[in-house]
Amino acid sequence: MPVNLQKGQKVSLTKDNPGLKKVVVGLGWDVNTFDTGADFDLDAAAFLLTDSGKASKSEDFVFYGNLQHPSGAVQHMGDNLTGAGDGDDEQIKIDLSLMPVDITKVAFTATIYEAESRRQNFGQVSNAFIRIYNEETGEELLRYDLGEDFSIETAVVFGELYKNGNEWKFNAIGSGYQGGLAALCANYGVEVG
Repeated sequence: MPVNLQKGQKVSLTKDNPGLKKVVVGLGWDVNTFDTGADFDLDAAAFLLTDSGKASKSEDFVFYGNLQHPSGAVQHMGDNLTGAGDGDDEQIKIDLSLMPVDITKVAFTATIYEAESRRQNFGQVSNAFIRIYNEETGEELLRYDLGEDFSIETAVVFGELYKNGNEWKFNAIGSGYQGGLAALCANYGVEVG
């Protein structure tokens, strides 16, 4: 039975799952009935961070424009342009055994593509969630439903996978940002071209 997390809750992934190496992070959402004249294109991303809380190089930002980290530890499974259908809209595979030793945290985010020009924000998105499941068994380990009402935010940090000693834990964050992807990149120290 998966653990359903509340905002701010932390849970160990590896303590109860010894030998866990490969997980899939699924992000999903539904679009409310607002018609803004354009599809909602939400983009999931992963920021691989060092102890400083920043990415040390641009390759540490895995998203639709950089689908795989050079280490092979993080792989984005591709861009979903509409969010139509049930289940995960975008997925990011994580291989904990390949994670570079200097990476102590992976932040999972979602942004709305061209949010300003399309006049869209997370207040128009419902049923957003992040879940983590064991890639080898398909067992869902945890789920965090973003129940917050974000009215003006165009970017959200769903949660973080972080190393604590020899354990990997997950922290349900649910923080919204204005300024979309550029704001997240600035927050995590990624240069945007």
